Formats: sequence, C-alpha cells, structure tokens
Amino acid sequence: MEKETKVITDRLVDTGPIEALMHCKRVYLQLSPEKLVKLSLKRKEGILTDTGALMCDTGNFTGRSPKDRFIVLDALTREPIHWSDINLPYSPDAFDTLHQKMLTYLKGKEVFVRYASVGAEVRYEQRLMISSTLAWQSIFCHHLFIRPGDRALTAFHPDWSVICIPEFEANPTEDRTRQGNFTIINFTKKIVLIGGSAYAGEIKKAMFTVMNFLLPTVHQVLPMHCSANVGKDANDQAHTALFFGLSGTGKTTLSADASRQLIGDDEHGWSQNGIFNFEGGCYAKVVNLTSESEPEIFQAIRTGTVLENTRFYANTLTVDFQNISVTENTRTAYPLDYIPNACHPSIGPPPQHIFFLTADAFGVLPPLSRLTNEQAMFYFKMGYTAKLAGTEMGVNQPVAAFSSCFGEAFLPLHPDVYARMLGDRLEQSKAQVWLLNTGWISGPYGVGNRIPLAYTRALLHAVLDNGLAHTPFVTHPVFEVAVPQHCPNVPDTLLNPEQSWLDPTEYERKACLLKEKFDTNALRLAQTNKPIQEIASGSH
Repeated sequence: MEKETKVITDRLVDTGPIEALMHCKRVYLQLSPEKLVKLSLKRKEGILTDTGALMCDTGNFTGRSPKDRFIVLDALTREPIHWSDINLPYSPDAFDTLHQKMLTYLKGKEVFVRYASVGAEVRYEQRLMISSTLAWQSIFCHHLFIRPGDRALTAFHPDWSVICIPEFEANPTEDRTRQGNFTIINFTKKIVLIGGSAYAGEIKKAMFTVMNFLLPTVHQVLPMHCSANVGKDANDQAHTALFFGLSGTGKTTLSADASRQLIGDDEHGWSQNGIFNFEGGCYAKVVNLTSESEPEIFQAIRTGTVLENTRFYANTLTVDFQNISVTENTRTAYPLDYIPNACHPSIGPPPQHIFFLTADAFGVLPPLSRLTNEQAMFYFKMGYTAKLAGTEMGVNQPVAAFSSCFGEAFLPLHPDVYARMLGDRLEQSKAQVWLLNTGWISGPYGVGNRIPLAYTRALLHAVLDNGLAHTPFVTHPVFEVAVPQHCPNVPDTLLNPEQSWLDPTEYERKACLLKEKFDTNALRLAQTNKPIQEIASGSH
C-alpha cells in the first residue's frame, strides 16, 4: 500500500491544483522564502553569503539554451507561430509521452510548488502553478513572479502549469529533443515542461514567451522586452519612460534612477490603459557589480535574495563579483520591493519617451538620435547592438548583433506583428522614440573610448526634463536620424561622432559598413517562414 503524500505548507492554501502530484513523497506548497532557504541549506543546494543571500549553482547550464526550446505544433499554433530556428515545432504525442514520464519520475520525490501569476494588470494576468524539485527555484519563483494575496490562495485556479525537473533528462531518440535538456511549451494544454537544466531563467523566459503569444493574439496588447520607470513633470503629471536594449547596453542601469519610480526591469505590456509589469521581481546580472556602479542592485543582495553561479573571495563568505570562473552570466533574483523607489502597483500611464539602447562598438552611431515613427519601427525590428569577438584569441573587432524587437529569442510571432503594434501605439500616444548609444565614441572599440555614463545620463535627463525643446537638430548623413547639436553638460563635439574621429573619411566608411549590416538584416527579416517540415527535420 502506497504511503499518503505529505503536503507541507505554512498558510491556508488551496490544495486542489496539486492533485496530479499526490504520488510524490512530499509536496512543499507555498512555503515562505525563509523556510525555503533553510530547506535549501539542509539539502545542500546553496551557501549563505555574509549578506544573508543564498548562493546557488545551476550546474552544466549557466544560461538559457534557445536551441532546445520547442512549441507544440497543433491546430492552435500551426498558423500564428513564426516557425523558425527559434520556434521549433514539437509533436503533441511526444509531449504527452514526455509529460507522463516526468510525472512518473516525481513518484516518491520531494516537490516544491509555488502559486504565482504573470501580469500586474489583472485583466491580462495568467495564474501559474510552478513545480520544481529544487527548493531554491521555488524562492526564485516567489521573487520573480507576482505573489497572490492570502485570499486568492484559498481558492487558486492556475491557468498554466510549469514543471521543472533539472535532474530529469530526455532521451533525444525517444523523446524527439535535440539533447537531454529541453523547454517545451504547449499552448493548448497550457503546460510548460523544463528538464535537464537548473538555470532558473528558463522558467522566467518560458512564461515571457507565453505572454508574447497570448497578449497580441487574444488581447491586442503589445508585450515588450524592456525596463520602465515613471516620474513627474513640472505640472506634477506622471510620465513613463521605456528602455529597450540587449545585454550590456545599460537597460537596468539607466532605468534605475533615484528621481523616478521603477515599474520593472525586464518585461512589460502596453495596453490601452498604459504600461504594466509582467513580474514581481528583478533578475539582474551581477558581473563586476559594485555599490558605486549599481547601488540599488548591490543593496538588494541581502537576506532572501538568490545569487546564481557567483564565487567568494578566498577564505570568506563575501561574494567576488569580478570572479567569472563559472560564467560571465552571474545573476541575482530579488522581489521588486527590495528596490527602495519601486512603483506599487507596478503600472504606469502610456509612455512619453521610449529609448532604444545600443552599445555601438563601431563608434559611428551618435550618442543620441531622435527617430520618426517609421524609423522607430525599423530600429525596433533591428534590435541592434555590437558585441566583441573572442578576445582570448586576440580578435577584438566589434561584431554587429541583431535581435528583433530586442528579444527575438522570446518571440513566438513574426517580428512584424510586434513592430506594427508598436507603430499603432506610437501613433495613438504621440510618444517620442530615441536611439541612445551607450557604446564608443572617437573611434571603434580599441581606438575610441566608451561614452562616459555621466554624459549618457545627462542626455537622458535632458530628454525627460524637456531640456532639448529649443535645441537645433541636424540629419545624420548616413543613418538619416535627427541629431541634437547641444545638450546641457555634454560637449557639442561628442554629439556628432564624425567630428570626434581623427579621419572623417574613415568614419564615413565605417558608418556605411554598419548601414549595410542593417540592410542585410532587414532582408533576413523580410523572408517568409520556413516550411514547418524543413524546421522539424532539423530539430528531431
């Protein structure tokens, strides 16, 4: 006779949704972070740092594995999904088999269940039940997703079930995956399966992908991979700013502003009512973190916070944020209310200003450019920044990197869908879009210099405080964007990059080369979907 599953909880919680887990040894349901930290330490999942944060390792995977993310191909998804090397089709039958394998695997195991939701605007929220075999991942989900109130927990009806078993690996031959790890989204059954990876970002970004499908197709809401903050103008009217940008462009840094309230640092929706955060916390990179460079993040690393893949200074419990021996993608997860000036609830009015951030290592884009709506849609689809190639091989030339809508890896629909929605929102809101280059000036990487953060902040504040209202703008000869000629606290020569290069002819040549890269990427995006059969044959 099988033993009855022991359900352990420290509050009044609806146990109905966990019926499928009643064959497990124990189900830890909706435990507080404090109790989960104790369990994590007891299970040797992590170590406490001298600030009280829990430091954990994610094993073989220290980042997402986009080539192992699948979407179940069925009647609901066949037409709308932009099937590609990013959105790989998966068989419904194979999904059912793998799902059952995972549930069978959990028999006799300890499972940690978290009820949560995504979407701060109630009419668009998706309620979640997240099941994991790691206590620290339940802490992560407590922080990153929106936490239901006590009343909601007594009658909780999840829309989605997320099952994450890091130690469970698929059999690629039998289960039709590429390798042992996988993330599979089933929009019809509203189930997400994650296995073979303990990187908690897979949970977060799986639900971001879900929202990127549901909001446009069901609610006509624009989902966005951006940070957002809100401030008051001279008339005490609230105005929102959005910051789009890929890794290394300053999205988190620039949105964390002591003079403004933070709505969120990564995922938002733009509805007819305004901007709303998807999440209840922050998942920030901590490589080279200092109290001077990122005071809000640094101070948030305290009791209850989770750290991933960091290391200590020798013979101490003090985190060495410069240590990248495990990965450069060291991260921390903490609830939004760990940020002193966080906005509650995390919603705001439609934006007045939108910033596309790019770290241009070619050194040719102006530090600040004003875009027309048509240009905004173009640069939105480009999602451009520059990365530095493998310096360990002595190669340090910049490489152009494009990620449509500044989040191509999470877009189940064609980028044009999101770009058209942005265009509609810009027309309705009259928001102004700016291209803000946080990269190099006076030459490319290795020759020029990184634009000082103080100048970038001065440009940002000049826009937000209407300090450029009477400034003349000129059209850039290559990129055809409008460039301001003066800005308080910023040298005029910095505003026009061609003036800071020693060789104007070489500047023009490099600028034209980057423009060609934009044109090439535009042609790539213009291609139609690949046949599903062709994609499926390359993805098992």
